[in-house]
Amino acid sequence: MHSSLWLILACLGLVSWGGVGVFQKMSVDRIDVRTAFVWAAAGFMLLQAAVMPAVSGLNYSSKSLICAVVNGICNGLGILFLLAAMRNGGKASIVESLAALYPLFVVMLSFALLHERLSTFHLVGIGCAVLATLLLSVESPRSSRGTSGSRQA
Repeated sequence: MHSSLWLILACLGLVSWGGVGVFQKMSVDRIDVRTAFVWAAAGFMLLQAAVMPAVSGLNYSSKSLICAVVNGICNGLGILFLLAAMRNGGKASIVESLAALYPLFVVMLSFALLHERLSTFHLVGIGCAVLATLLLSVESPRSSRGTSGSRQA
């Protein structure tokens, strides 16, 4: 069971991130990007209270804490750019599909910083995922008429 726990957790992350794209678009259709970003951060804070109710986050090395802070900054910038893209006419399905190419950077950085290696099988899988993302992000002339999923009053 332990060996498949990572897969279960990754799938839960997939489902969570799937909801993110929809709720990001719904929020920026109704409020400006900065306000949506602040309220997204409020969601993080609510989750933090549930995950770490009485645990001190300072009992770690400074290097570990710096990595965690940089993670938060990268995550925050990613959210901010996604919200801005959607607010400026991007469809959630297109914006999220293009942003889903981020594993390319993870793979490149993992080679350089974490010294991870992938098998040919894994590389083919990554190539298929990239191809699928690219195909999903291509808009047909018929679907380019409405850039927002929200209703106009």
